[in-house]
Amino acid sequence: MAKQNVSEQFVDILVRAGVKRLYGVVGDSLNPVVDAVRRNAAVEWIQVRHEETAAFAAGAEAQITGSLAVCAGSCGPGNLHLINGLYDAHRSMAPVLALASHIPSSEIGLGYFQETHPELLFQECSHYNEMISNPQQMPRLLQTAIQHAIGRGGVSVVSMPGDIASQQALEKSIEHALVTSRPSVKPGDEEIEKLCRMVDEAKRVTLFCGSGTAGAHAEVMAFAERVKAPVGHALRGKEWIQYDNPYDVGMSGLLGYGAAYEATNECDLLILLGTDFPYNAFLPTDVKIVQVDVRPEHLGRRSKLDLAVWGDVRETLRALTPRVRAKTDRKFLDRMLKKHADALEGVVKAYTRKVEKHVPIHPEYVAAVLDELADDDAVFTVDTGMCNVWAARYLTPNGRRRVIGSFSHGSMANALPQAIGAQFTDRNRQVVSMSGDGGFTMLMGDFLTLVQYNLPVKVVLFNNSSLGMVELEMLVAGLPSFGTTYKNPDFAAVARAAGAYGVRVEKPKQLEGALKDAFKHKGPALVDVVTDPNALSIPPKISADMVTGFALSASKIVLDGGVGRMLQMARSNLRNVPRP
Repeated sequence: MAKQNVSEQFVDILVRAGVKRLYGVVGDSLNPVVDAVRRNAAVEWIQVRHEETAAFAAGAEAQITGSLAVCAGSCGPGNLHLINGLYDAHRSMAPVLALASHIPSSEIGLGYFQETHPELLFQECSHYNEMISNPQQMPRLLQTAIQHAIGRGGVSVVSMPGDIASQQALEKSIEHALVTSRPSVKPGDEEIEKLCRMVDEAKRVTLFCGSGTAGAHAEVMAFAERVKAPVGHALRGKEWIQYDNPYDVGMSGLLGYGAAYEATNECDLLILLGTDFPYNAFLPTDVKIVQVDVRPEHLGRRSKLDLAVWGDVRETLRALTPRVRAKTDRKFLDRMLKKHADALEGVVKAYTRKVEKHVPIHPEYVAAVLDELADDDAVFTVDTGMCNVWAARYLTPNGRRRVIGSFSHGSMANALPQAIGAQFTDRNRQVVSMSGDGGFTMLMGDFLTLVQYNLPVKVVLFNNSSLGMVELEMLVAGLPSFGTTYKNPDFAAVARAAGAYGVRVEKPKQLEGALKDAFKHKGPALVDVVTDPNALSIPPKISADMVTGFALSASKIVLDGGVGRMLQMARSNLRNVPRP
């Protein structure tokens, strides 16, 4: 058997960890690793046009599969381009390993061409960030990095000089069984008993759910039924908790709707389940609060807690639900369900007024039609900005669909790169990129990656020729919009010139047929929808001092922008309210 070099050993360990592909751009110091990938049939090199895309794609793959994903960049500028996507993956708790290739080891610290210091640069967006400076460190260092990414949920960065990557690996290196999944975490009995007493003593309990409720839908519903609790959610909790939920009172936050704000502020006991919801202005200050989270460093960093519970949501509720006394009083729950439906009735008018004739097209209408036509197991990747609004208001979860965005990091240009990573996990699953024109053009070069690999991603482009969310921020702050408009090309023509399917939609009656045709197309497709940049209105009671960035200090309904099928769901839940 031929002796391995360090790069070959590096790639073999990744394969043992279940890695199927590496995303990146080839170049100088990275070439030995890329060559090792070329000669290993178990793993694939995905050539993107920008390393930021590589990091976003790896983060999306990790979120879809729950397994380790990998991206790579060559020395200096190459791996610097990874940073933004790695921040997003890290804040999304996506297990991602980044290989930051480095300059020759003998030149480090001497101002060599393209010299940077990856061990400093990536420190804030990783759990583990170390450099391989000797073949003896490999594979132990790589194994440690993998276990940090998987075990803690987030990014690990390994930097490796190109000359080290080419050296001969040790014949008898220390390798061990790799951790490739995370265990469940059950709270201690003492915390469960304390929580049980607090629930029993409270008359009005509200649950507020985040992405940590993934895999715990049944347990949340059983607990809500037992204690007659309304259930609200953050944006990242929507896909996991809103479907088949007779206790749903909507979403809180700037993009929120319904009665989630009231339910969290009018209860006796608020239980935060698997959420790191960042906008503490929406959280109450005069009710008891319990937080359940698998990451102890998240406990109490948004609000003062009366009880902190370290554990995952499913295990916590499995232990708690049988112990609490069943409540029979539904008054609070029914009042919140009624408020929720009433609130949605009030905002739905923006969607119902002549939208099928409105030109430019209402973006709400685009999102509603997209929601109706998309597959039941579709993956939606959502650009930051107004596309977040439409996803929050119009995409209907069902337990099989996925919705991925830069919901914690808030980066532009995330949707297209994330769609690439999502589509590589399953070419037969429908992947839809809900892109804004600002975000799409920022990394538009990687539309060519779709063409190169014939990835059947469908890009639905909300083209309002502006940075809509930024204009909204300026409006609320009392500023005139400035520097927010674009002169855009015919993006459908650009797509066709690149070798993809492209269609431009300027009238509402063209929309449904255009989407159906794009979805039928076997390869990549782009639907360029010209939408109304003035689709949103702000209620007059919202004043400038109520908003700081994305944090609203005092309001229940922020954006009068429609709610899609959420009203239908709320009306359905009202059937559960007993009639006198």
